[in-house]
Amino acid sequence: MPTIHPLPAQLINQIAAGEVIERPASVVKELVENSLDAGARSLRVDLEQGGIKLIRVTDDGMGLGCDDLSLAVARHATSKIASLDDLEGVATLGFRGEALPSIASVSRFTLTSRRDGDEHGWCLRCDGSDRPEPAQPAAHGVGTSVEVRDLFYNVPARRKFLRTERTELGHIDQLLTRFALARGNLSLRLTHNGRVSLELAGAAAALAPERLQRLLGEAFLAHALAVDDTAVGLRLHGLVASPAFARSQGDMQFFYVNGRLVRDKLVNHAVRQAYRDVLHHSRHPAFLLFLELPPRQVDVNVHPAKHEVRFRESRQVHDFIFRALHRRLAAGQGLAGADAAATRPQAAPAPETDAAVTAVPARPAGTAARVLPLGIEDASGGYRPGGAYGGRPGGAAAAAALAFQRPAPSAQAAAATAPQPGADRPPLGFAIGQLNGIYVLAETEEGLIIVDMHAAHERIGYERLKQAIHGKALVRQALLMPVSVRVSQAEADLAETHAALLERLGLVVGRLGETQLVVRELPALLAQAHAEQLLRDVLADLGTEGRSERIEAAVDALLATMACHGAVRANRRLTLAEMNALLREMERTERADQCNHGRPTWTRLTQRELDALFLRGR
Repeated sequence: MPTIHPLPAQLINQIAAGEVIERPASVVKELVENSLDAGARSLRVDLEQGGIKLIRVTDDGMGLGCDDLSLAVARHATSKIASLDDLEGVATLGFRGEALPSIASVSRFTLTSRRDGDEHGWCLRCDGSDRPEPAQPAAHGVGTSVEVRDLFYNVPARRKFLRTERTELGHIDQLLTRFALARGNLSLRLTHNGRVSLELAGAAAALAPERLQRLLGEAFLAHALAVDDTAVGLRLHGLVASPAFARSQGDMQFFYVNGRLVRDKLVNHAVRQAYRDVLHHSRHPAFLLFLELPPRQVDVNVHPAKHEVRFRESRQVHDFIFRALHRRLAAGQGLAGADAAATRPQAAPAPETDAAVTAVPARPAGTAARVLPLGIEDASGGYRPGGAYGGRPGGAAAAAALAFQRPAPSAQAAAATAPQPGADRPPLGFAIGQLNGIYVLAETEEGLIIVDMHAAHERIGYERLKQAIHGKALVRQALLMPVSVRVSQAEADLAETHAALLERLGLVVGRLGETQLVVRELPALLAQAHAEQLLRDVLADLGTEGRSERIEAAVDALLATMACHGAVRANRRLTLAEMNALLREMERTERADQCNHGRPTWTRLTQRELDALFLRGR
């Protein structure tokens, strides 16, 4: 065994580079973060050969003085923290003081900078050794330029792991896109081999539509729902895409914590739970979200590259994100919208408790409820102009149409459903007919509404079933033959500790020994489920996250199947009364924009779009 000896400074820096510098994009990340921390409003990134030959980052930040240059490439030298108290409340993107010396140890490195008020700038060069050359005067504008040439030239083993020029450029382009999304006022220019690859001007607003369209595409903006929620010292704002814009992979998921892009399991779980009822399990949501909280409530010093964070109140953060997104997705777009949703009573509890329930206003006194042939309850039949459409309809215009228990002749029905002159229309308008036994057509002031009647009826039925089931104690069914399950001692302890929670979930579990559990009762709706597998899955959730939505998800899946089988089928001819009742119920139902599988339930063709089809006005 060799004797213990201190490592050379150069080797120490190269080891640190192995943790921080993975590829050219890692270098660009560290340099851009330093520029943003220095107050830069304009950035220029020049690359050659995907960053392998050259990376040059130039900013207009506050710059460095002559004495600061040598310290900038010294290990653990930084201007961003000075004590443990500062480390517990980091408000900058970088703070460790490892990036520049690590980069300088594996490249031919040049640092040039000038502070405002100095006569000239200063330049420092490193060739991969632990002894940089003395700083020399240099011509330079206010700000800093960092030039990195021949990355990993002195570490050939690392250089072999680099990919093609095109791949490395793609990683850098994605990285700069993420920075541009977080800093709307940042002017950015990227050149590769002398050609401009990306150029963005600074915007006044963080979420400027033109900027977002360039970075995320027009389709994302067309499906984007604005989010802005505040509670318990936390603020979540940004954009989430409607389920209709679901992706096959999570390539459009951007989550920032105090301006820092992170990939966090807790955050991903909260987002997935919010989308659970409206997104197919194999699809991924798209979002651009910003979480703001006091710096002392989040630990950013848990990963060398600072990709991960740890929240001090993780349960609170999880529930806040879930509730905010749950409410916004429930409001949808076009029917209620965020503002109308705020006036409608809602419940958005934590996932392990009750599911959201939309409060249905009481039926007017003296009105008898009727069930139309479609299966949708109707009390008064019409739409009440001027009132919140979340209430029971009561307008005279559509009341006549819905007054028929039997199908009426088409002429009579058309006259009955025609809105009175000057009367307000409900958000989804009034039905005018049915197309191919599949779509309901409705007229609004803006144009034409087209509704997939099966998908819409399926969502309505599903939400009704959830309201009937959730919010009450799950009915349990005793097993004729209790199921014995052998687990680890840690899992048995977990089941014993959370016995009350398991019972609330409808799962009655006893302990027979150190590693033996027995399942005595299951939720009645899941009586045919595999008891042992269900228990193991729930215990796994409790062990990793301290909660479990496994049973609720299984119940909801069963309710979704029931709703799908109970929904009106294609080629079912509906009366105008049934069509209007379906439209009014959609306006009262949360998440009515999409069915249980994430498909849209309706779309709108505006008058302008209809005119364009026939070249009117040209």
